[in-house]
Amino acid sequence: SLGNPVARTVLTDARTGAQIDAWDSIETATGDGRSLYSGTVPLETTQSGSAYQLKDATRGNTYTGDAANKTDVCFLSICFQRAPATVFTDADNHWGTGTTADRASAAVDAQYGTDETWDYYKNVHGRNGIGGDGKGSYNRVHYGSNYNNAFWDDSCFCMTYGDGDGTTFGPLVALDVAGHEMSHGVTSKTAALTYSGESGGLNEATSDILGTMVEWYANNSSDPGDYLIGEKIVKPGFGKAALRFMDKPSKDGNSADYWSSSVGNLDVHYSSGVANHFAYLLAEGSGAKTVNGVSYDSPTFNGSTVTGIGRDKVGKIWYRALTVYMTSSTNYAGARTATLNAAKDLYGSGSTEYNAVAAAWSAVNVN
Repeated sequence: SLGNPVARTVLTDARTGAQIDAWDSIETATGDGRSLYSGTVPLETTQSGSAYQLKDATRGNTYTGDAANKTDVCFLSICFQRAPATVFTDADNHWGTGTTADRASAAVDAQYGTDETWDYYKNVHGRNGIGGDGKGSYNRVHYGSNYNNAFWDDSCFCMTYGDGDGTTFGPLVALDVAGHEMSHGVTSKTAALTYSGESGGLNEATSDILGTMVEWYANNSSDPGDYLIGEKIVKPGFGKAALRFMDKPSKDGNSADYWSSSVGNLDVHYSSGVANHFAYLLAEGSGAKTVNGVSYDSPTFNGSTVTGIGRDKVGKIWYRALTVYMTSSTNYAGARTATLNAAKDLYGSGSTEYNAVAAAWSAVNVN
């Protein structure tokens, strides 16, 4: 379809077959929502009769539904029964209250996260949707009871968000979480990095890096861009200010700052630290500094001083490396080669950007 999908009602003369009248019964509309984490945000919705659906025809019919606190029934990664995704509806196209008391508030965050992720990939990288085919995904919020997770599932092409336990996590619908999880879908449709060993760390890092780029792209004053992962969803009981820290990944107590021959033995959320650290150094450089109101102090393995080239270039280099040069078995040495090739394509061999990529990898001990 070249236009926005609509439901067309046609009134026909039963005797002659002639069309008497026709009208659209579903129309797109612009509303707004009060989110939990991102303030009041615009929402493209679908009008159906006298109500509105939280469904966006301008972004591949992406929609957000209520999982009704139910969970999937799965065995060995095969799901026999899925939790519902009953599309949210609203009478006046003003969604949520910005509090968890209204179930639509989390839905606002989820839909907004989908919108910003869609727009980032389309406007920055020319990618039309997560799969590159113009088709929207869908979101399920309020999954399970006190569920401390969010995840992307290729088999349903959907995002799922828990409400958190309220002690360590709030609802996991923050913008960088949305960008992170949906970027797993992009990885699946491109390099398909195997989710174990060093390739698994690169898979996770890809979502951290590009999810962070989504947060910066959104330029939302209620959730400013930073190099922290999940800072909005963590509660004081979690004991840390964020899930992960790109400037010095070991601040989370588990992640690797630098490559070693054993890094592939770590959980993929921790081996990802090497690439996260690389991306931060490439964007902002080493040493102590304050960026957008957040203090960072990024060390290097070899004691070198790295000068950053800016996050926009980092996003373009990483995306091209992922979609053109990485494969399912790419390891850290292969990621160095892939990003150097991407930098050469974009900026030229021997360019400042090319040399910075090499220096940033060496600074995390990938040579």
